[in-house]
Amino acid sequence: MIRAVFFDYDGVLTTDKTGSLTTNRYLSQAARVELSRVKAAFSQYNKDLTLGKTTHSQIWHEVCSTLGLDLSINLLYEAFESTPMNLGMFSLARRLKGNYSLGIITDNKKDRIDHLKKHQVLESLFSPIVVSSEVGADKESSEIFLHALHCADVCAEESVFIDNNRANLVAASALGIEVIFHDDEKNDIDALIKNLKALGVVVGKA
Repeated sequence: MIRAVFFDYDGVLTTDKTGSLTTNRYLSQAARVELSRVKAAFSQYNKDLTLGKTTHSQIWHEVCSTLGLDLSINLLYEAFESTPMNLGMFSLARRLKGNYSLGIITDNKKDRIDHLKKHQVLESLFSPIVVSSEVGADKESSEIFLHALHCADVCAEESVFIDNNRANLVAASALGIEVIFHDDEKNDIDALIKNLKALGVVVGKA
């Protein structure tokens, strides 16, 4: 019997495929710099940011230097806040909330998710919120999923994980977690609901 439903963040609870896309797009527009240049300035730090080996505040000077601009780090927090919520997915989460533990498992930067926890009031719906940069492991390994299961106090077979990247489902499935691929481009929440119901998940009324 399913007791917990875990959601990926970017591409599932948001309508952008990745958090890097959201952040880079906003900074490009705000600073009037080509998107490719912003992406290149961050690219060498992305893995370390995701695994918690550095933070945005630690690399901000180097990023600005690469861009040849003196930008306020406040722009970065504005970029975080520009993250587009997938309102249909949040509605689904509220329909599940009464019967299931809901969590987030995300490969993400700690400072970004910390900011978004407050800005989007994520903790009102989701607990635990498990972030790769806090665990020190991403979804390529089982460690982040084992941590999430421990925090939610459920067995693998009692949980479902939803992600928009099939590669991120491999380690979870190997542990015995039920997995569902969500195509972020189609964002077909009705199809997702059918997949959940096929696993015995009860979805409340909208």
